[in-house]
Amino acid sequence: MDPHRLTAVPVFSDLSEEEAHGLAAFAVEVSVPTGETLIHQGDFSTELYAIEEGTADVVYGDQTLWSLGPGDIIGEIGLLSHDQRRADVIATSPMLLLKLTHWELRRMPEQTIARIEHVMEQRLAQAAARAASESSD
Repeated sequence: MDPHRLTAVPVFSDLSEEEAHGLAAFAVEVSVPTGETLIHQGDFSTELYAIEEGTADVVYGDQTLWSLGPGDIIGEIGLLSHDQRRADVIATSPMLLLKLTHWELRRMPEQTIARIEHVMEQRLAQAAARAASESSD
């Protein structure tokens, strides 16, 4: 895979050329049709996806928590927390994804992992704020 495809994703944007080539060698391109569930709540996480094209919704029960698009990542919470998936992720359009497994996480530089952790922390904080808001209604 062309390493520039990885560095076009914000969390991978500061990879050195060598780091990008190393990760690109293991990245897999995945095409997904509209309506496909990419991630199932309750499954264990073994991969991280970066959205190159298309959109998806993160759904918990009957509620859409987030809508994601190009440049976003999917699966970081389960992958980094070593926990079960917390929600479903459903394609809302045809998608082109870049997939990296938990093995590639070990090859990522610390600053890249820190950016992925930051995305995870933001999403967890947003989910907690939403839950608090709903419980006060």
